[in-house]
Amino acid sequence: MAGIKACRKIQLGKETTQGTKVDADIVWRGTGSIADNLEQVFPVEDIGLLSGSDRSYITRYEASLTLDEVEATFEQLPHLFEMGIKHVTPTTDANSAGVYTYTIPCATTDMTPTTDLATYTVEGGDNAGEEEFAFGFARSIQLTGSAGQALMMSAEIVGRQVEPGTFTANIAIPTVEEILFSKGKLYIDNVKAFPATTQVSNQLLGMSLSINTGWIPVYTADGYLYFSFVKQVQPEVTLELTFEHDTAAIAEKAAWRAGTPRIITLQFDGTTGKTLKLHLAGKWESFDVLGEQDGNDIVSGTFRARYNATVGQMFQAVIENSLAALP
Repeated sequence: MAGIKACRKIQLGKETTQGTKVDADIVWRGTGSIADNLEQVFPVEDIGLLSGSDRSYITRYEASLTLDEVEATFEQLPHLFEMGIKHVTPTTDANSAGVYTYTIPCATTDMTPTTDLATYTVEGGDNAGEEEFAFGFARSIQLTGSAGQALMMSAEIVGRQVEPGTFTANIAIPTVEEILFSKGKLYIDNVKAFPATTQVSNQLLGMSLSINTGWIPVYTADGYLYFSFVKQVQPEVTLELTFEHDTAAIAEKAAWRAGTPRIITLQFDGTTGKTLKLHLAGKWESFDVLGEQDGNDIVSGTFRARYNATVGQMFQAVIENSLAALP
């Protein structure tokens, strides 16, 4: 049977041992495509053939999955943080079965990928065929939002080797709740322990959070053409905020000019027991020239997260949802 777009799907399974495939138990409620990034080389040679020969060899295997921008949900966003920041065990509180806290470590912290990072087996394809790969981790994660819309999430997943396979059958499509940007609140303070608590009201128009996780594949001569392990180099986290051009924006521009460190908290509340909190410490890197939106003056600034000794951190995400544990 020929493939049908409506029959595509992406399924994920959290691995017990990194790189050892498991059956999927998660249906990703979004879109995306698996790419086979194997490198095939055709050697340059002078052998008397005008067209050249079909001699070739594969130097390495690598897989990737581009998760397209889709509405962020309290239930599925944690999977991206598990794949790109670290694996965490949830705590509980009075309102929620699961509270997940993801903290990007300081520069002096030595991450241990076998225990700190969750890797996933990825299945993708359609009704005509499935492809899959192991050792999936997130190289980058992005969250964007504008007033009157949902918060959107996307990610770039890297893995070992694409191989044909068969979808894990009979996985229930999960129930999810969208994170709405207009339900969010912005808080900014001088440096102290997270969270920021001084609310900036009626100012935030849009945001874009970019996380370069720092996790990279490392290829070694170890008997395989795919990468041997992953390690974390310096992560980069930037946040672009678009404000009304008002007193709050002017105050932040003053902090930028003075090089004053700040902490920022973005909090998005859902139904009872569901919350996303994003905490950043750092400094404003730049502000754009005065802009305009529907005749309204606006200004956008870029905030770069960096370790601050007073805060003791650079970035932390806290997600509360109704799940006692992630699948």
